[in-house]
Amino acid sequence: MFARQAEKPAAMPAPSIVEVRGIRKAYDEVVALEGIDLGFPTGRLTALLGPSGCGKTTLLKIIAGLLEPDAGEVLVQGQTVTGPGPERAFVFQDFALLPWATVLRNVAFGLELRGVARSEREATAEMHIAAVGLAGFEHHYPHQLSGGMRQRVGLARALAVDAEVLLMDEPFSAVDEQTRRKFQEDLLQLLGIARKTVIFVTHSIEEAVYVADQIVLLSPRPGRIFETIRPEIPRSGSPEAVRRDQVYLDTVEEIWQVLKQYVA
Repeated sequence: MFARQAEKPAAMPAPSIVEVRGIRKAYDEVVALEGIDLGFPTGRLTALLGPSGCGKTTLLKIIAGLLEPDAGEVLVQGQTVTGPGPERAFVFQDFALLPWATVLRNVAFGLELRGVARSEREATAEMHIAAVGLAGFEHHYPHQLSGGMRQRVGLARALAVDAEVLLMDEPFSAVDEQTRRKFQEDLLQLLGIARKTVIFVTHSIEEAVYVADQIVLLSPRPGRIFETIRPEIPRSGSPEAVRRDQVYLDTVEEIWQVLKQYVA
């Protein structure tokens, strides 16, 4: 299936807003990434998937400008990345919220750093808090929220700065399976409105197939790209119908057949 899908370039017509060229990264003697060349289509969600230690998060942090590659370059909208920038927003696995700040202040924090007036940034924050289903919790603190609610705050904060590219590092891994599925559905609904480009790191095959327009499989260390998959799953039905669709089930199984050889 993967080879046949790769022969259908018309399935992904959007130009790449992010381009990764010849990326290499090593930690001392350990090579994490080698020869990564990849494009991320505008307005689409790309999942980075592979076994533990394949460099998924390292690649994400290089794209974010949080790590420097040893070789190669990253371009966003044609400009070389030299550090973090306003066109990229990071959603961390561990929420990374300010414990002393309210939900409203956390969501508005990126706008505050940009010097946006208080009334404007709070209005924007309130809009995105409502969009992620947290209306009424604006004045709560992180310790008063569940893990799922804290992750929603992190997503709202990323959306509030209106970055073109959202970088998501296993954003749903800290919540239970039921909440995780709801988050996946909510994310796709939000992206249907916001039309952001998303680069999404996950260990879950099912999650990658459900949310992604493009799935990039990385090999074990050193991480190299050995397959790019574009699931052609009908998404007009309910979430339950999508997860029961034979194309979805077949794609999950075929990816598992590729990856299971790397499971100890």
